[in-house]
Amino acid sequence: MLLDRGITHTMDTVEIIRTSFLSPLVLAFLVGMAATLLKSELEFPQPVLNAISIYLVFSIALKGGTELSAVGFGAIWQPALATLALVLFVPSACYVLARRFIGLDVPNAAGIAALYGSVSSVTFLAALSLADRLGDPAEPFMPVLVSLMEWGILVALFIARWRMRRSQSDAAVPIREIVIDTLRGRSVVLLLGGLFIGYVVGEPGFQSIKPFFEDAFRGVLTLFLLEMGMVAARQLREFFRLGPRLLIFGIGMPIFNGALGIVLGTLAGLSVSGSFVLGAITASASYIDAPAAVRAALPQANPSIYLTSSLGITFPFNLLIGLPVYYQLASSLHSLLR
Repeated sequence: MLLDRGITHTMDTVEIIRTSFLSPLVLAFLVGMAATLLKSELEFPQPVLNAISIYLVFSIALKGGTELSAVGFGAIWQPALATLALVLFVPSACYVLARRFIGLDVPNAAGIAALYGSVSSVTFLAALSLADRLGDPAEPFMPVLVSLMEWGILVALFIARWRMRRSQSDAAVPIREIVIDTLRGRSVVLLLGGLFIGYVVGEPGFQSIKPFFEDAFRGVLTLFLLEMGMVAARQLREFFRLGPRLLIFGIGMPIFNGALGIVLGTLAGLSVSGSFVLGAITASASYIDAPAAVRAALPQANPSIYLTSSLGITFPFNLLIGLPVYYQLASSLHSLLR
């Protein structure tokens, strides 16, 4: 009996890994990396990339708001509380480790904490896609939790201001401006705006725009992953310069954060896929919107450090290895608690 269970568990793990690696998203990411390493002329114009990014985030928010209109807020309050706990803990833990383990100064440690306290929208979308491919979709309100996780940026920047309160640079960017800038951020506006529109129009109103915002979604996401592979490959040189401690941080931090998100999501009543997706977004690190906030609030921070950690290490790790590991962990935890 135990042998049969072990064989079944191994087969499930292999299937999850196979499904993840044979996904068009992962394969497109690998092709993008190969193109850059081979010095191909392949490139995406920046306006096209901006349009793709806006489309992806707004699409998932619209769909989430539509589904939320049918579910209601009664089903979300516990996962929302768990997410808020993660918002406070994750950037704080990242800051402490960046200071003590990597040995960074306050601005650079806070810069890394801001990126890891925020969310990678692409990792979120890849996690949703993997859950769908495994035939176990996550709860429809997950975009709401993503929008809450964005506030981790504020926690990290507040830590930086608190630690630098006696220096002259402390007065450069008031907390009020940081809050306003974060609310004006592209991902926050798109997520909250899309959720609002989807919630108001509901499923009947969404049907008229479904061919554009749902049917074409995965094709556009595949193109975006092709570009992300190219960008990640460009960070390899900087990764080798910064040394092994950044590598350990860039892999160890998402594993710890992802496991914590899965545990809290499970205790909050999320399904296997819901806990998996919450773990994936907790494990992710922003490389689009959070760097803009860091550049504005902490100009002393070195972009090559926090971008190499988030985009050059954590993002490819999550996409290639982390996602199947997080799903298996969520599945095992749910089985243990049954």
